[in-house]
Amino acid sequence: MTLDSKLHRTLVALFCLGLAACGGGGSSADSPPAASTTPAAATASSSTNACAAIQPFYWEIGNSTEKVESGSVGAAPPTANTPMSIASASKWLYSTYVVQRRGGASNLSAADIKFLNFRSGYTNFDTLAGCPNDGTIDGCLAYKDNGLYTAATDGSFDYGGGHMQKHASQEMGLGALNNATLAAELQSQIGNFGFIYTQPQLAGGVSATADSYAGFLRKLLSGDLAMKAALGSHPVCTNPTTCSAAIFAPIPNSESWHYSVGHWVEDDPVVGDGAFSSPGAFGFYPWIDSSRSYYGIVARAVAQGAFSSVQCGRLIRKAWLTGVPQ
Repeated sequence: MTLDSKLHRTLVALFCLGLAACGGGGSSADSPPAASTTPAAATASSSTNACAAIQPFYWEIGNSTEKVESGSVGAAPPTANTPMSIASASKWLYSTYVVQRRGGASNLSAADIKFLNFRSGYTNFDTLAGCPNDGTIDGCLAYKDNGLYTAATDGSFDYGGGHMQKHASQEMGLGALNNATLAAELQSQIGNFGFIYTQPQLAGGVSATADSYAGFLRKLLSGDLAMKAALGSHPVCTNPTTCSAAIFAPIPNSESWHYSVGHWVEDDPVVGDGAFSSPGAFGFYPWIDSSRSYYGIVARAVAQGAFSSVQCGRLIRKAWLTGVPQ
């Protein structure tokens, strides 16, 4: 049993003693409680909080070496091994590839940072259509207006897929790669976790399982990937209502996050906890806590599911870190 597991179970035991409501009996102090009694699991399966609205889903929490707690919630829920489109969670994979290939965040060029901050002016990517499934990175850029540059948006944060698509072609020399060769190229730098590309687009083309993405996050947390030190680096403001250098962010205007190199920093001054994340449009939500000690995933696949997964995942994360159900 790891130190993290023992610490969390100690918190759970103290919480249960305080409420005298966790049940069980006859087991040693080291025995794990029933999943339904842990703060994180109780939060995930609650019928009254933000997690109730997003069922069914799978969730998981772990550290740099192992999965520590997980569960499937709702009717016919996905599991750790259910493949799904992770949409914008793909962005964290590509940015990690870039940082790794460059040899660390300190070696990123000014152009790398601008593209990965979504300030490049390539803001016409067709988010709904994406690009042809059987084409290449350059073919995707040539599709519709995906590769069109707009001078008026250059220098401002404008969330979209065109920035990474152009960066991969222009700055990394990957334009001729298709789904299979693109996946192999990323694996050469960050490891083979079983991801596949269903479209040759860097910002949203990956299909994965929660288990495979968790393997990536564990490697990141271990420090084997240079992205660990790069988390939160080169942040830019993103809320158009509070930031003159922002045009569009896919989160409610009631919250103000920053965007780092290919991932979010959830540092809203009111509700933020500083976690690093990359929520996908269909509800796949991976995160690393602000201390860079734990990762978590909420996995589901529905239309327009990103922020609702964030709201649930935020509660699960808080329950895990505090030992108190939310």
